[in-house]
Amino acid sequence: MKWSPQDAMKAYLHTLQLCKTHFNDQECTLGTRNLIQPQCMEFISALAAGNQAKLMVQITSDQGITPLSIALAVAAKHTKARFICILHQLQDIEDCKAQLSCYNLEDVVELVHGDPCEVIMGFKNIDFAVIDCKLEDYLRLFKIIDVNPRGSVVVASNLESRRNGASFGEVVKGRKGVEYVTRSIGEGMELTRIRLCCKPQKKRYKRFHVTFES
Repeated sequence: MKWSPQDAMKAYLHTLQLCKTHFNDQECTLGTRNLIQPQCMEFISALAAGNQAKLMVQITSDQGITPLSIALAVAAKHTKARFICILHQLQDIEDCKAQLSCYNLEDVVELVHGDPCEVIMGFKNIDFAVIDCKLEDYLRLFKIIDVNPRGSVVVASNLESRRNGASFGEVVKGRKGVEYVTRSIGEGMELTRIRLCCKPQKKRYKRFHVTFES
């Protein structure tokens, strides 16, 4: 991934402004929970935009649109990326669109219904992904998701719901040719960055002859 500080700054400031504007807006809520929560949102949005992620996917549980959805939508808007949000079957797509329209982001997000493990198989070389660990099959999603090996980021949310504590990095560590690093970010989230292993360069030795004349 080629880093773009300009895109990162634009997404960061845009997300920060949404947090300030809508945090106490009662019309932009989902159930009894404020949709915008200023917890790592600016960082996630800036990271996705700065890395110029071309394909972003979020897999949600029964929460529907979340603050992370808004963060990625802002990044996608600034970089013209494709952002797919895979919704739980019980979530109403029209209701989710209404939530997104509060922030003028309804045209940025592709909302999809279906079994996450089946839907995710249709996307290859994902640059940025968010997976909700409240999902029963989150471990299987860790194993089958096709991320871009040249550079990608996977965020796992709702870590308190994990049953065996495995991180995405631990699941993919056996894959040949890639390396990863996992860090905790905020409350109940961790971020794993994946990239190709750098092959050690072979040392080249030059041979030369020295001739002494008497």
